[in-house]
Amino acid sequence: MSTLLRIIVVVAGLGLILGGLFAWRMHQISQQQQAMSQPPPPADVHVIEAARERWPRSVTAIGSLRAVNGIRVANEFAGVVESVEFESGQSVKAGDVLIRLDAEIDEAALETRQAEARLALQQFERFSNLIRQNAVSQSDFDEARSNYEAAQARVHEQQALLDKKTIRAPFSGVLGLRLIDLGQYLAAGTSIVGINMLDPIQVDFTLSERNVPSVEAGDRVEVDVAAYPAETFEGRIQALDSAVLPETRTVRVRAQLDNADMKLRPGMFATVRTFEEQQKTVVTVPRTAISYNTYGDFVFAVVEGEDDQIIVQRINVDTGEVRNGQVELLEGIEAGTAVVRDGLLRLRNEQPVNVVSESRQEASSQ
Repeated sequence: MSTLLRIIVVVAGLGLILGGLFAWRMHQISQQQQAMSQPPPPADVHVIEAARERWPRSVTAIGSLRAVNGIRVANEFAGVVESVEFESGQSVKAGDVLIRLDAEIDEAALETRQAEARLALQQFERFSNLIRQNAVSQSDFDEARSNYEAAQARVHEQQALLDKKTIRAPFSGVLGLRLIDLGQYLAAGTSIVGINMLDPIQVDFTLSERNVPSVEAGDRVEVDVAAYPAETFEGRIQALDSAVLPETRTVRVRAQLDNADMKLRPGMFATVRTFEEQQKTVVTVPRTAISYNTYGDFVFAVVEGEDDQIIVQRINVDTGEVRNGQVELLEGIEAGTAVVRDGLLRLRNEQPVNVVSESRQEASSQ
């Protein structure tokens, strides 16, 4: 009987302990639920008003940078490289020597042609004296003069051939990588080095045929490249192609940019914006005030809620162009609406907020 009593006492004790643990856990869960049901404390936000600005009308296109002059320098006649007079990446002036080909045979041939020309000259001078004395016929004199002129032409021809064995820069620019070696035999037309004129530089792009009436030579353009995302390069349209491409119904356009610092290089991918003189009125907010989302872009407008609380309200917007960190809003909010300037990830719809600072955007013309 005493053993049964002890078992009952142990079971009762365990029941009391488990019941206490269960009650303590349920109390913890209840406290957590109460804490979660409490509204979050107001978040500190910086507020800015949507501004009304005047922007020049623009068209955005995709293009590629190209050199005003850009070629691969090649030799016109075959030969062995006797000397290399440049380094890869070097800046050169028009006429600077790049390489010299072995020209020993051509120099000897030139001396032969010069000797022939001297002999022809002597013959011509002799016949010139004799023709005054009627000692030779007119036909003999004409033949001597013709032989002399032909000899001179052969000298000029050989001199030109000899000059071709010295390869020079065709224009001022920046050289690329050297493609040949000292002592190498070069067949005619072998690429020696690339050369590009980098300042100024051009950008080629295409526009839809419906945009052709709004673009003309002299219009301002802005160019962005991936290599310098924080910089915008300005230039002017040089010319539009005289025909529309029938395959794409687009017209090719060429603009020219200053490139004194040599940052822009031929072949770079470029985003080009062309600007008209006529301006449009737009509503803008800073780029940081917009949350870009797969299901739609939105801003948090700051409005007055219940009990005089200040809350944020999520408003979907349609965005347009981006210029100098400002985003055009096509639909969603109007000028003067107060929106949260930054830090959108920590906010949720209708959350109470505490306005730390408020600023007004000034309307500007670009």
